[in-house]
Amino acid sequence: MVKLIALYKKPSDTSAFDDHYTNKHTPLVKKMPGLKKLEVSKITSAIGGESKFYLLAEMYFENEDALNRAMASPEGKAAGKDLMDFAAGLVQMMIAEVVEHA
Repeated sequence: MVKLIALYKKPSDTSAFDDHYTNKHTPLVKKMPGLKKLEVSKITSAIGGESKFYLLAEMYFENEDALNRAMASPEGKAAGKDLMDFAAGLVQMMIAEVVEHA
């Protein structure tokens, strides 16, 4: 299993960001083929101080090929375009392999 991680810096207008993220971006992401799970977390604090990050989104896929197909799909391209329209400069994207320890 792999996940696409989107880590967002705190936007200047959190209300506008939240509205767009919830009502426009998330529905686009949920249409991506092969998406197994979407997990979104608001960052509330950091150990030792205030966090510069605001939101963490984790999108789970069966494997990296499934993630790449999702990103190349019309739905993935629409989500990517929307991301650049509302969060350019705020988001860092990463891919991680999920490693489970019992």
